[in-house]
Amino acid sequence: MADKKIGEYYAPPVKMGKWEGFKKFLWNSETSQCLGRTGSSWAKILLFYIIFYAALTGFFAAIFTVFYQTLDNEKPKWMLDNGLIGSNPGLGFRPMPPEANVESTLVWYESSKKDNYKYWVDETSRFLKYHTYEDLEKQNQVNCSFEQPPKEDKVCGIEVSSFAPCTAENNFGYNVARPCIFLKLNKIYNWIPEIYNDSKTLPDHMPEELKQHIKEKQSLRPNETNVVWVSCEGENPADVENIKARDYYPRMGFPRYYFPFKNIQGYIPPIVAVQFTVETGVLINIECKAWARNINHDRSDRRGSVHFELMVD
Repeated sequence: MADKKIGEYYAPPVKMGKWEGFKKFLWNSETSQCLGRTGSSWAKILLFYIIFYAALTGFFAAIFTVFYQTLDNEKPKWMLDNGLIGSNPGLGFRPMPPEANVESTLVWYESSKKDNYKYWVDETSRFLKYHTYEDLEKQNQVNCSFEQPPKEDKVCGIEVSSFAPCTAENNFGYNVARPCIFLKLNKIYNWIPEIYNDSKTLPDHMPEELKQHIKEKQSLRPNETNVVWVSCEGENPADVENIKARDYYPRMGFPRYYFPFKNIQGYIPPIVAVQFTVETGVLINIECKAWARNINHDRSDRRGSVHFELMVD
């Protein structure tokens, strides 16, 4: 506020209280100012911000339009070795421990207490329901076999009954010391496994049990050797002794006819159920591996293998 001139001197403005000063800031009737600005000043600054944000919105809209033109809804732009995921799939297991132990890989329960093992049964049932799309229409899914792979626009379905005795009716073995662990291979677009289907070219570090299995399949049913094989073993000598038996359902690996993944609607990645018969009251470290010529195993990067622990009380 300008000081009032009296003769050759200027007088200071009249002192006002806080409330009076605030009211005058909201509306000054002498200068027709609201919040320290006149109507024309407010109009100019409002017009400036309208134009500024309109231009900013238009710029980002143009950028995103150009960006989305480079994407394909059906497949990723960068695939296999050119992408961040790479061409070496990882292996996962279910059921997972509760979210409160997000970094834990321990499956621990008391087989004599239903309330104790109920979580693992429910979690496995939830996984199978989601994984096999039981509550959705099974679009494009057909029954596949080694003799009848899916056509170009079709995908293979999964029957939950094929995992028997690893079923909900049997509590997935959690009511006894025979828990069922489900394994799945991570999806990589257009990845094609290079199968070990010749017993003469198997790697030396492959478990003997799996080598014998492949040899038997090759001699009896050679058409059923087109499989990404799976093996599960105790990590240490003590762990090996505490695993009494392990059975694979419906087979010891993932059939070749489930690959490659091409994002066809209704696609279901294959899963394998492994039922372990274990010593009770002992913590057992287990490592499962997927086997193909183009799968490398790396524990630190979790490539081609998965680790978890089992303890049944």
